[in-house]
Amino acid sequence: MNTSGLVDQGLRLSPFRGLRYVPERVGSLAAVTSPPYDVVVRPDGLHHLESADPHNIVRLILPQAETARDRHQQAASTLDRWLAEGVIAPDPAPVLYVYEQRNDEILQRGLIGTLALSPAADGIVLPHEDVMDDVVADRAELMRTTGAHLEPLLLTYRGGTGAPTGAAAVIERAVLREPLLATTTEDGFRHRLWAVTDPAERSEIQTDLARHQALIADGHHRWATYLRLQREQTAPGPWDRGLVLLVDTARHPLRVRAIHRLLRGLPVSRALKALTGLFRVRPVEGPLPRALDALAEAADGGNAFLLAGDGRFHLVDRPDPALLARTVRADRPDAWRTLDATVLHSALLDDVWQIPDAPEHIGYIHDTAAAVEQAERLDATAVLMHPVREEVVRDLARQGVTMPRKSTSFGPKPATGLVMRSLALD
Repeated sequence: MNTSGLVDQGLRLSPFRGLRYVPERVGSLAAVTSPPYDVVVRPDGLHHLESADPHNIVRLILPQAETARDRHQQAASTLDRWLAEGVIAPDPAPVLYVYEQRNDEILQRGLIGTLALSPAADGIVLPHEDVMDDVVADRAELMRTTGAHLEPLLLTYRGGTGAPTGAAAVIERAVLREPLLATTTEDGFRHRLWAVTDPAERSEIQTDLARHQALIADGHHRWATYLRLQREQTAPGPWDRGLVLLVDTARHPLRVRAIHRLLRGLPVSRALKALTGLFRVRPVEGPLPRALDALAEAADGGNAFLLAGDGRFHLVDRPDPALLARTVRADRPDAWRTLDATVLHSALLDDVWQIPDAPEHIGYIHDTAAAVEQAERLDATAVLMHPVREEVVRDLARQGVTMPRKSTSFGPKPATGLVMRSLALD
């Protein structure tokens, strides 16, 4: 995503004084990290993280209390206490951070800094999914109360593929130096962080990024929250920037996975009965990986979903064209109209099953096995999705067309808790 028309108007990434855990004050850096707040599988994942270390970051991003106000205040009090006790401390000077994640299959490197905010209409940071107002309101109150950005968004841009220049060259030089931290989380990913302190290197990064635009890969609700909080301010200040991780996907392609739906209160038997005459429904053999292979094969030919929750797997495909014509908006590009998420929400959830898109009715779960397990435990229906190709996401974003919310899961996502931002320090 590189165009000369964006010179001096593109991405503006600034250094900041990161808040980081003091290793000597915690059991281990790995034990205090967490996946992003919306990836934690509640309640099992939440309890697991809380018990990993008394200072796990989940106590800030997903505080537990009776009311929303109490939760947000608890997070702020906890953050203040950890700062006072020296569990978390700010770095001595503003820097940009190089962040690396790797396992046996994936190597991802990017830059963490504070990015100048801009609305989608400016074409600098492009969203590709709709957001839920209640989630944005909750995240906004948490940010207001804590005065902090607790986890970076994941943004992608398209740089060059030849010899590294600009930001890519700085990153390649940085990883040859001694890191600020190194840890391995329980998912097998190894994480390293470096500080870019040289003004010439920071200038090299900023000049390069000014020629690019970015796609929001993960963190649409947090980006919308940044923009909401910025609009509330009456003067320029720290709320004009947001904490992000920027990854050049020309060099480090991301994985794109689906986000699955848990339909609470809808048993699989009732879900299947409602599909009679509207979709083709077939049983497929397990175990789960084998059933997902069948879903992938069916998805090559059109819209397809895998239903689970009754101990079996049911492949749902070949929707009735008349149903789609009646339920899917006609004023959108074909690429949007044929998305599985579009058909799911427009035809199935809104029309056939008539399920409101509210947290008490629909859960959004990233982990496939967890979605199936929860559906079976709750006598509910898990709708397993096939991932969208990244180029489809990017093309729609360039057209200014947003996908149904929670349509994609880009990764690997940055570990939460390695570096945070206090707005009071800017």
